[in-house]
Amino acid sequence: MVVATVIDRAVGEPPARVHPVALFGSTMTTLEARIHADSVGRGAVYSGVGIAVAAAAAAVLRRSIGPFAAAVTAGSVALAGRMLESEVDAVGDALRDGDLALARTCLGRLVGRSTTDLDESAIARASIETLAENSVDAVTATMFWGAVAGAPGIFVHRAVNTMDAMVGHRTVRHNRFGRVSARLDDIANWIPARLTGVAVAMTTPFRACSIVDTIQRDAHRHPSPNGGVVEAAFAAALGVQLGGVNRYGEVDEDRGTLGDGRRATGTDITAAIAVSRRAQLGTLAMCCMFRLVVLNRIVERVRS
Repeated sequence: MVVATVIDRAVGEPPARVHPVALFGSTMTTLEARIHADSVGRGAVYSGVGIAVAAAAAAVLRRSIGPFAAAVTAGSVALAGRMLESEVDAVGDALRDGDLALARTCLGRLVGRSTTDLDESAIARASIETLAENSVDAVTATMFWGAVAGAPGIFVHRAVNTMDAMVGHRTVRHNRFGRVSARLDDIANWIPARLTGVAVAMTTPFRACSIVDTIQRDAHRHPSPNGGVVEAAFAAALGVQLGGVNRYGEVDEDRGTLGDGRRATGTDITAAIAVSRRAQLGTLAMCCMFRLVVLNRIVERVRS
């Protein structure tokens, strides 16, 4: 995972036309069109097929190039830290230039909420929230599952996360069909989100107590059991208030109030990127310690 992180930072993600995640998404879109019904059971089949495809791909990769190279390859493809920071920074650049229209357009590529009527503070808040949540989805969870299970862990997590992004929404079409995918994503990110919260506190020591207190007090207000933890941590680390009411199409969703600081501004986006980068490195360090110390001891005891 250390090597994969270096590759992601140096090279970034593959082009979309050949990106394995994009190819997986196309496959699952085709499957959904064939089996979709307003049914939790059909959704469970969809999720099961997606996991099986990811596990099979990992098995083939491991057999072809070995466990270490497979984990490096899977990790470098699945990690999206460089791309995430670049996309969020583009929103910050537009705000610093005073171009709200461009900022809304850039933000619209990152979030599902409506952006057409957002002011500077709302744009900054949305950018920080998606940066915080995707720091787990696209970076630290990959690090964790790579440390635990190598390429299979990385591919299965990325499959679960992609399926949640595709069908795990409370819409008329996906409310029942996507329920299993959404719950699997919650389970897969439960530990990584909390490790990331700890990493934010560890790497922002002058606000560590406030970060812990804010997570304990406010995280449960968020509709996501994992998003609330990491967004509350970012809010306290930056001294801003996140959360509130977001509009998704014609639906308003109250995502709770996280933190008790000031309203976010465009300049906070740069600081949030720094917090995210430190948290990613902190999480990677914890994953290394877990893999080298805890998991190796478990393996040694099993073998003995």
